[in-house]
Amino acid sequence: MKLHAIDTGFFKLDGGAMFGVVPKSMWQKLNVPDENNMCTWAMRCLLIEDGNKLIMIDNGIGNKQDHKFFGHYFLHGDSNLEQSLNAAGFSKDDITDVFLTHLHFDHCGGSIDFNKDKTGFVPAFKNAHFWSNANHWEWATQPNAREKASFLKENILPIKESGQLKFTEDESEPFNGVKVKYMNGHTDGMMLPHINYKGKTVVFMADLLPSVAHIPLPFIMAYDTRPLLTLNEKAIFLNEAAEKEYILFFEHDPVNQCCTLQQTEKGVRLKETFRLVDI
Repeated sequence: MKLHAIDTGFFKLDGGAMFGVVPKSMWQKLNVPDENNMCTWAMRCLLIEDGNKLIMIDNGIGNKQDHKFFGHYFLHGDSNLEQSLNAAGFSKDDITDVFLTHLHFDHCGGSIDFNKDKTGFVPAFKNAHFWSNANHWEWATQPNAREKASFLKENILPIKESGQLKFTEDESEPFNGVKVKYMNGHTDGMMLPHINYKGKTVVFMADLLPSVAHIPLPFIMAYDTRPLLTLNEKAIFLNEAAEKEYILFFEHDPVNQCCTLQQTEKGVRLKETFRLVDI
């Protein structure tokens, strides 16, 4: 097995939304905001190369939305999905499976492209199965008013219409060496892949832990639908990760790809950061 970090670019989100109840006087030291209170975040995905399987975990924001939509998020950076795949030696057509941690637009927008004349939509990964779960699919396709703006139907419904959609379950192992664990605080049925890699467990953090800055327990996004549940999920996960020496792979940290954790007098805290290639 080989893992590749796939950078799809950066975007900006409101700092207060990303850090919830934590005061700006604290979080602005961790991710410096611009004059509009917006902070830069990565959209970093993961590619698993294993035998005849090429598994893409999440795929960024895509390019289907209009200028007004993208204007809210200030997309920037030199990388995109296709370029990063090519740099790893692959193309979209090589992907056998697309595993979607959840269906918010910044995680699944690259799943679907316009067709040639922009009259409809087609899967961006034409030879792949797309993986979600039944609970989250229902949650995303019948969204609550609070999350509705994050679940864009053009990113989601064409996956099922293509016939390429598959569901997995909590604690399942849809791929050899990859175990799935559900988290329900951020959104219902978000999935964290736990990957057995070089004798270690690499966990793709999705939005349970967007960045190193979110390691302390109270640092929970205002986007989370059930923040107290996230608090409990984080506490359990962080203790387990420190005890079992998990490697955390960050989707949104603008600087750090990976880290390990340790127990301290103040609770679980950062041990060290490093790049995926250094594992």
